[in-house]
Amino acid sequence: MAFVGFPLSGFAWDGPGGEPTWYATSPGAGRGFCGDCGSRVCALDDGSDAVFVTIMSLDDDRVFVPRNQHFRDDAVSWLPQVPEPTAAV
Repeated sequence: MAFVGFPLSGFAWDGPGGEPTWYATSPGAGRGFCGDCGSRVCALDDGSDAVFVTIMSLDDDRVFVPRNQHFRDDAVSWLPQVPEPTAAV
């Protein structure tokens, strides 16, 4: 699943569904889901200064290019991996 991070300052839910339905999926980890279909749309951990939104839930996902990849050892073999970052991301 691909996410893009946005600073919480100035961030607003302005789509037709409004703010997602929030669930604490583990201690300190909140996940937002679409209230209509149940799709996961974001992640917001306690104390974070950014919300991470799934790229496919955005109106225009073509403007984002992955810069980092987590859980490389668990990636499917047929999907090209994102190159290792050269600087801290």
